[in-house]
Amino acid sequence: MKKYSVVCSALVILGLGISCLVMAESFPDRPITLVVPNPPGGLVDTSARLLSEPLSRVIGQPVIVDNKPGASGNTAYQYVAKAKPDGYTLLISYSGYHVGNPALFDKLPWDPIKDFSPIALLTVSTNVIAVHPSVPVNNLKEFIAYAKANPGKLNYASQGNGSVSHIGTEIFKQTTGVDMVHVPYKGSGPAIQDVLAGQVQVFISTPPSVMQHVQSGKLKGLAVTGKNRHPGMPNVPTTAEAGLPSFQLESWVALYAPAGTPAAVVTKLTNSVKQSLALPEIKERADAAGVELRYLGPNQTDALVKKEIPFWAKAIKAANITLD
Repeated sequence: MKKYSVVCSALVILGLGISCLVMAESFPDRPITLVVPNPPGGLVDTSARLLSEPLSRVIGQPVIVDNKPGASGNTAYQYVAKAKPDGYTLLISYSGYHVGNPALFDKLPWDPIKDFSPIALLTVSTNVIAVHPSVPVNNLKEFIAYAKANPGKLNYASQGNGSVSHIGTEIFKQTTGVDMVHVPYKGSGPAIQDVLAGQVQVFISTPPSVMQHVQSGKLKGLAVTGKNRHPGMPNVPTTAEAGLPSFQLESWVALYAPAGTPAAVVTKLTNSVKQSLALPEIKERADAAGVELRYLGPNQTDALVKKEIPFWAKAIKAANITLD
């Protein structure tokens, strides 16, 4: 009887393995949905739309972008975490949510490691310190001086409580000693509208949100928060060049599947994403949108997340950021 049970167990395991292989070989045979935790506009949505068209060509099936903003990203993350792990429902993950939310919520309805299988890092972006033209400054040094002389009189926009723009601006405040009032929005799109209207004067955000407005003169670009100047805004200095080398801020976007997705399906998706991002026209579109393509495989993406979770937890605690 014992021998029979062992044989049956082996057959069941073998059967599951064969099923997974068959599934991987036929995958995909219907549309794939990319769930975006932000509204249209900004780095995350831009990254999803950069990927969707070439990925559709590579895999031979439609790739649909589904924006599910809300609850500081938790709506989309929980939705994908509970989705069937078959590779057809994927998450476009934003660093501000993936590595920030675990420190911002006492009872997070998803786990950044256990609930998702990394597929690939897609894009990385520096941030831009941008202000409305009504702010009487021409460079970062003048802005810091003006903000110090007018404590609490400037409002700054963020993509939402706990977003990179929120955490990053709070770190900027701590670094420089300025006092500004936080005005949270549900994504970059709504935020930039009020910044352009002058209702909010300051926005530290990724290039897709502000680049065209800096280029047109509707906003003043004071500095980019990376190590190098941005090719779309060559006249905007880095924070180091502008006299603030201690402040740097980078955001990333990655693609994830629900935990339990067959390894063969993840591998197929990873290879397809790599192939899609390598297309020359996609780099041209990314450059025009102000986004840097930076592919990393599943293991490297997983290592990045595990490194950044404690880093952002420390930054959030130091800035005393809560969602209450």
